[in-house]
Amino acid sequence: MNFIQLEQNIISKKTFLCLGLDTDIDKIPNHLLNSQDPVFDFNKSLVDRLSSKIVAVKINTAFYESRGKDGWSSLEKSIDYIKSNHPDLFTIADAKRADIGNTSEMYAKAFFEKMNFDSITLSPYMGEDSVKEFLKYDDKYAILLALTSNHGANDFQLPNDLFLDVISKSQKWNNSQKLMYVVGATKSDYLEKIRDITKDNFLLIPGIGTQGGNLQQTIANSTKLNKRILINMSRSIIYASNGVNYLDSAEKVVDDFNLKSF
Repeated sequence: MNFIQLEQNIISKKTFLCLGLDTDIDKIPNHLLNSQDPVFDFNKSLVDRLSSKIVAVKINTAFYESRGKDGWSSLEKSIDYIKSNHPDLFTIADAKRADIGNTSEMYAKAFFEKMNFDSITLSPYMGEDSVKEFLKYDDKYAILLALTSNHGANDFQLPNDLFLDVISKSQKWNNSQKLMYVVGATKSDYLEKIRDITKDNFLLIPGIGTQGGNLQQTIANSTKLNKRILINMSRSIIYASNGVNYLDSAEKVVDDFNLKSF
């Protein structure tokens, strides 16, 4: 899926919502735990119920890697199911990778070729040669951490506007049109300045919901030029209830979000 198709889906579905599958086996409804793969079944049921009301799915790999081979199996089954049954959903591997060139080449093969994700989150600290391997693929995208939603962003990203250096320099790289940027909703005051630099790139915006970012301010400050944003929500949707009604509760959160945001 490319940026044009993603933006068209946002407009036609009237939503910016990206569903974050930060699936913790200790938090999913008890009645699912007797299945062969509770994590996959939980993910599948959420995506099936919500697919018409979201435009993207972000799978945080840490929640799967922490369970070893069983978790990795759940991850692969989840992405395979989404790509096969909901091809209109943009998929994000929230893996925060990037390393020297030959290592990044292997990461790119794993997530773009083996698992066929549309995009992957990357830490840009090692510079262009750690990212360029991900930018060689057609219709695949690299999402750079720019200004994150956590408190620790104050340690390195905000002093001396380092996040602006990351964005400005990366805009000069080859295939920079394939870059996306993570900008936390808790830092929405900076979104207008960031949008002035990025213009046509997509922004992935976490921090709405559990982290308390302001939805209206975030949208107002990031959509003046276009509608190329994805707003990720994870825990507030997938753990809206841990009972048998968890899908109804999740859908209510999504409906409330879409009503307020578009």
